[in-house]
Amino acid sequence: MPSTKVKVGRVFHALGDPTRRAIVEKLSAGPLSVSRLATPFDITLTAVAQHLQVLEESGLVHTEKVGRVRTCRLETAGFSILEQWIGDRRSMWERRLDRLGDLLAESGEE
Repeated sequence: MPSTKVKVGRVFHALGDPTRRAIVEKLSAGPLSVSRLATPFDITLTAVAQHLQVLEESGLVHTEKVGRVRTCRLETAGFSILEQWIGDRRSMWERRLDRLGDLLAESGEE
């Protein structure tokens, strides 16, 4: 099983592309078929499928084929990994900023 660091890297890689971010944004309104999802983009269905594969591997999107239609929806796993990663860093930075504030307050008292 990949480490959290590798998973976070995959999620950031997936979101690093503007087309993939736009796909995630569109899916935030609800599930869509691949063909409907591809409509506003000036790229082939094959290119959309490749973007979806990266998003799926990162845990941000899930696709399911029923008959001839492949439907995509957001998946919480990738977002949970990001939330945990950001939360861990936020706590660290809040502590550091609190210490800096204390040091600045002490130096202002002299």
